[in-house]
Amino acid sequence: MIKVIELFAGVGGFRLGLEATKGFDVVWGNQWEPSKKAQDAFECYSRQFKTGIHSNEDISTVNEKELVNLNANLLVGGFPCQDYSVARSLSGEKGIQGKKGVLFWEIVRILKEARPRYVLLENVDRLLKSPSKQRGRDFSVMLASLRDLNYTVEWRVINAADYGQAQRRRRIFIFAVLNDTSYVSKLSAIDDVTLIHEQGFFATPFPIEDGYNEKHKPHSFTLPEDILEVSDEFSMKYLNAGIMRNGNVYTEEVIPVYEEPTTLKEILLTGVDEKYYLGEEAIKKFEYLKGPKKIERTSSTGHKYTFSEGGMAFPEPIDKPGRTMLTSEGTVNRSSHVVEDPETGRIRIITPVEAERLNGFPDNWTEGMSERMRYFCMGNALVVGLIERMGNRILEIEKEEEIPADNREVQMSWF
Repeated sequence: MIKVIELFAGVGGFRLGLEATKGFDVVWGNQWEPSKKAQDAFECYSRQFKTGIHSNEDISTVNEKELVNLNANLLVGGFPCQDYSVARSLSGEKGIQGKKGVLFWEIVRILKEARPRYVLLENVDRLLKSPSKQRGRDFSVMLASLRDLNYTVEWRVINAADYGQAQRRRRIFIFAVLNDTSYVSKLSAIDDVTLIHEQGFFATPFPIEDGYNEKHKPHSFTLPEDILEVSDEFSMKYLNAGIMRNGNVYTEEVIPVYEEPTTLKEILLTGVDEKYYLGEEAIKKFEYLKGPKKIERTSSTGHKYTFSEGGMAFPEPIDKPGRTMLTSEGTVNRSSHVVEDPETGRIRIITPVEAERLNGFPDNWTEGMSERMRYFCMGNALVVGLIERMGNRILEIEKEEEIPADNREVQMSWF
């Protein structure tokens, strides 16, 4: 069993996916919602998972040295997209300090001490382009930080519906592995394209086409050695897949080999409570919110401009997977899913259980908190089925680490 440290655990999507493989033991999990008295996500996590240490404290106050004795070989977490700029430490000479409150630096702090063999992180795909005034800087800072910690990194932007799931949810997944592993040693003889398409971390669980998107040509570059230079001056266009080895980066716009997705119809309940159905007034509000608009507005400086947005399907087509679920799900909001119930023919919002199903959670996983928080937690969650596939891939890699070097050479000669 691979021992796991889970950061920013939410209601346990990472853990659910990993434990489905029967190969992981989450020994420490942290979930803390700042500025909130009620810790709904943590209470759900603690209620659903009975083993391991459950930490409900500000991650910045966690003593990273206490995590070393856990002997965890995998660290996972879905962390917020923030400003990752760095600066000299106050002494001016003793290393780098990140902007206060940026949670990525807490990950770095823990990695320095715990030294897990593998790291698996999740974020919104706009991370690759942030900030808008220095495109790619934040992701470059991340890659440079992991490089300096002696990790090789591979990333992929994955739309869950492309691989059979029920939601068109696009997220970036970042897999890092220590350079002193046999996995990295094996990859050192493999070129970047072959690695991305055939032998890298994501290639097996999430297959892609042989070619690439012609509109975005693959390219390679080397990150500056000084992370301060990366933060202050570096900008780069990152595509939806890539690898970083010893500061050398290759990135490519890959095309998924599509799997038949789960449709909204397949996850909808029958016998839905009357409270989820919409009255005429609510239907009119949704029609307006989801319809196309051109509205004249005036900025704070007095400049007049036209705000416009395209129309959305109303109600949702239930023969397709759901759209990306946001934390505002279930409210009278442009992004909420509104369906025509197949059983009654009437218009309604989706239920909390249907929201859980969109992410691949068991029914009533978040039961016990308010409905508003149930929707909120699912808007923040990840798609469990994707993590299960990644977990199985990590187990494949780990098997090779467990084979003595002499035997590994014999086994490799068989192929």
